[in-house]
Amino acid sequence: MPLGSLRPSPLVEQATEHLREQITQGEWPVGTRLPGENALAKALGVGRSTVREALRALAGAGLVQARQGSGVYVIATEPAEDWPARLRRAAITDVYEVRVMVETRAARLAAERRTEEDVAALEAALAARHAAATGSDAGNDAAFVDADIALHAAVVAAAGNPVLTDLFAEFAPVLRERLIDLVELLGLREHDPDPGHDSHAALVDAVRRGDGPAAEAVLQAELERTLAHLRARA
Repeated sequence: MPLGSLRPSPLVEQATEHLREQITQGEWPVGTRLPGENALAKALGVGRSTVREALRALAGAGLVQARQGSGVYVIATEPAEDWPARLRRAAITDVYEVRVMVETRAARLAAERRTEEDVAALEAALAARHAAATGSDAGNDAAFVDADIALHAAVVAAAGNPVLTDLFAEFAPVLRERLIDLVELLGLREHDPDPGHDSHAALVDAVRRGDGPAAEAVLQAELERTLAHLRARA
């Protein structure tokens, strides 16, 4: 398949797509060393910097790998699945097990590092969770789950670690979808519209008091209860 010259914009995206097609359609099998940057630039009608950026994008997708002093080689013919896609495909019990590990440690750190602003945010999130459970929108399971996740996000934010915050943000959409299903299918709010209120209040109190072990223990017990429900459903 001839490469062909490219239109003037956006060149990097076009170059990446042309090279990706060569790989995914089998023109360059796994193990093949790609032509050099000069040859690719000439074939595509672009500059070497454009080719370099395109190769970097392909490397990020897991299709090629640069080997020092040797060149760029094809290492796969299908792009690596990105992290959000893997999370959506993963079993919810697997996701939740990781959530337990991440959040319990975050709760301990939150208690050790919380600021006055963090405590205020936690208290507001706890009140919002209770309002979502008992207020005018009390029958809306999705609103309750959203408020619950917002409280957990506030705990993670109080840990003061941006990597933890970003990691939780990746989990949140998957957790939201599956938890709404869990609440509805198991009728977890039929007898108690605000399940877990006492444990969440104890969590906020432990963080406020700076008691890391208590915050970690309270949250672990709460998350393990939900995990047990998920395992029973699986």
